[in-house]
Amino acid sequence: MRPGTPSAPAAARGVVTPGRRRRARRWWTVVGVLAAAALAVAVVSLVVGDRVYPLGDVLRVLAGQDVPGASFTVGRLRLPRVLTGALVGVAFGTGGVIFQTMLRNPLASPDIIGITAGASAAAVLSITSLGIAGVAVSGIAVVAGVAVAAAIYLLAWRRGVHGARFVLVGIGVGAMLQSVVSYALTRANVYDVADALRWLSGSLNSAFWDGVPRLAVAVGVLLPLALVLSRRLAALQLGDELAAGLGVRPDRARLALVVVAVGLISVATATTGPIAFVAFLAGPLAHRLVRGTGSLLVPAGLVGVLLVLLADLVGQHLVGTRFPVGVITGVVGAPYLLWLLARSNRSGGTL
Repeated sequence: MRPGTPSAPAAARGVVTPGRRRRARRWWTVVGVLAAAALAVAVVSLVVGDRVYPLGDVLRVLAGQDVPGASFTVGRLRLPRVLTGALVGVAFGTGGVIFQTMLRNPLASPDIIGITAGASAAAVLSITSLGIAGVAVSGIAVVAGVAVAAAIYLLAWRRGVHGARFVLVGIGVGAMLQSVVSYALTRANVYDVADALRWLSGSLNSAFWDGVPRLAVAVGVLLPLALVLSRRLAALQLGDELAAGLGVRPDRARLALVVVAVGLISVATATTGPIAFVAFLAGPLAHRLVRGTGSLLVPAGLVGVLLVLLADLVGQHLVGTRFPVGVITGVVGAPYLLWLLARSNRSGGTL
């Protein structure tokens, strides 16, 4: 080797380190842009409504000052709605991408594989058959979502859980639960049906201050757990054998991730109802933005926030009739699902 010539390891480090820096810069740039966009949509949602308030009045309300008119409309109505939308958006986005990444299948979204259907079926039965309302319905929905996820996990277990089997079992369970919802609606009286349909549509109309603390605590506990488990999630992407070689126990890691993801999805569904396709869309959109640079959990959570807040803004103010947020996300998500199915048939696509 000539004097002054870099060794092979040093040359390799010289190539790898700039590449890592570029990927890190891209990840942080995407996260920063998504956070800024979500914040901008949140501010617009606070300003715009039946009455448009100046930004200065909104900022004074947020600072705790008393502003006639704005203190009630912005502080008591719009702000809890925006906070609820942001919290359920990050929960749906993070929970969805955990399933999709862990099972290496973009169809492995909780609203496709039956987990949200379980929460929905329990809530509808509670409203239409048991006469339950309010917070109790949300609690039942959380328990049912966890129970259905456990049932799918056990049914899909064959010396471990594999993506295709988990998805197929989940789709079958989801179809069965949707039939339960349909049956319950046909047997209920018209007033209970109206309540159930409002819940099923996925809406922020019932977002008030009394529900924000419970949701914030649940997301505040589960989201850090998801971030702690992100390295195990990255190892599972490589396959069980390589994950085991890296010191990760695949079955235990998968079970822990399922528990956290199901908790996020169930809590969000219990709060607003099943907002269609947010969990399904957030992961693939985040993946295309960061292009495989770093963990998808934070970008997907921010995409979920942006989807929910944008859909609510459009549904409330930009069309002639006010629509629940779930209707808007369904209009966006259904064509994407069809495109993804067509693409997967050609390429066996993964996330």
